[in-house]
Formats: sequence, C-alpha cells, structure tokens
Amino acid sequence: MLIGKRGAASTAIASPEADRVTVRGRDLCDELMGATSFTEYFFLLTTGRAPTPDQRFFLDLALVALAEHGLTPSVQAARMTYAADPAALQGAVAAGVLGCGTVILGSAGEARALIDDVLARVDAGATLEDAAMAAARERRAAGRPLAGFGHPLHKPVDPRAERMIALAHERKVAGRGVAVASRLAAIAPAIWNRPLPMNVSMSIAATLHDVGAPVVLTRGVPILARVAGLIAHLAEEAETPIGFFMASEAEAAIRYAGADPKSHETTKT
Repeated sequence: MLIGKRGAASTAIASPEADRVTVRGRDLCDELMGATSFTEYFFLLTTGRAPTPDQRFFLDLALVALAEHGLTPSVQAARMTYAADPAALQGAVAAGVLGCGTVILGSAGEARALIDDVLARVDAGATLEDAAMAAARERRAAGRPLAGFGHPLHKPVDPRAERMIALAHERKVAGRGVAVASRLAAIAPAIWNRPLPMNVSMSIAATLHDVGAPVVLTRGVPILARVAGLIAHLAEEAETPIGFFMASEAEAAIRYAGADPKSHETTKT
C-alpha cells in the first residue's frame, strides 16, 4: 500500500559502489577520511555543505556541553538495560536515547522555536522587548513552560549556558538569537515569579541560530551528543556495574500504595 504520491525515489546523502563511497558529492576515502573532523562531517551529512569555522566551533561546543550530565534518567535506563543484557549494547544505547525528550535533553528544538516566534513578531513590527514579553506571557497564560529556561540543579545560573553566550560575544557572532535569549532571561523571572535561569538548551538554540545552522541540527545535536555519553556509561557499566543496584534502590524507595490482598477476600455462602 502506497501512502502519499508516487514519484521517483532518491537520496542526496550517499552512494556506495564497489571501489568508492560518495558522500554528499565527495569521495569518502580521498576527500573526507583524514581531512575532516566528525563535527564537520556531521554538519556536511546533515546540510550537504561544509560548515564555516564558526558553525564548526559552536556545533562542537554544543556536542561537548551536552554529552555528559551524570546519572540522568536516560543514563539510568541505559545502564539498567545493559545490566539485563550485556550482549545488547545497541539495545542499551537505544533505551537511553528513547529516554531523551522535551523535558530531559530535548528542549533545544523547542527553544529554537521560541526564538523564531519572538523574531517573527519583531519582523512584523514589534520591538524586541514587546515581542519577548508577549511570547513569554502567552506561554505562561497557557500553562506552558518557557523552553530553554529553568533547571533543577543549576541555579542561579547554568554555567554551560553562561559559557556559550560568553563565547558567542567573544567570537563576535552573537546576533538576534542571543539577543532574544538574553531578553527572555531578563523578563522571565518576573513573569513566572521565581528564578528562571537560561539553561544550556537555550544557549545552544541561540548560538546555532546566530551562526546560521539549520533547525534540524538544533534538534539533532542533543541526541548525537548524548549517545557519546551513553556509550561511556555503558563501558563503565561493563567494568563497574551499578545497573541492578539502581534498580534495587528505586524499588526500595518507592512505597506500595495499593490495596491489601485481604481486602479482596469474599465470604462463601
């Protein structure tokens, strides 16, 4: 059964042949291997073009910033899965990746959408102050979080976000994305009536926006970065396992609140 319109099927990413592999119009062995970094290669694979020096720098920066953040839920899922089946490394990695979403790790894409929303209002004639205020208040009124702001651990600032924004200014690439992020950071605490620091997801969204990286990179970078961290944790799990220990601790910490079996007994007549 065909879903959608019938047409010629094609891909512009790669074509393997007996004596060579062509990737985005380049010979893998002669032009890419030994001549490009993985960060540059990822950008090329995704966009079809080589990154500028600033695009490479901030993409690399984002990957380093997000690869590791301790025993997050996604890491715990991966380590417990590996403990259950050490032969299935890929399954454990997949379990960890599936644990990445808009709450944990995946808010960079939502932060980019927020930046684009504010800038669309500015392009329509609003001031940056009014556009940022309106976007934030709309989300507050709707009970939605302000993507890219707030963190349960990093208070009063997320040091990763602070470093990325500082580097954007240092390298003179800070533009409209960083301006939006900074404005939102200034007004958000008053609207939510609590501290709401800019987190690393917003700094990634802002800096990648300002160096001209496409939206798909903003959404994909956290996943790619965390895979590296997951593999590191699984390598450690193989040597010093804690997966079953974490599962045991979780079971011990959670109180059963269901009915007692005796409550289901019936009197025979």
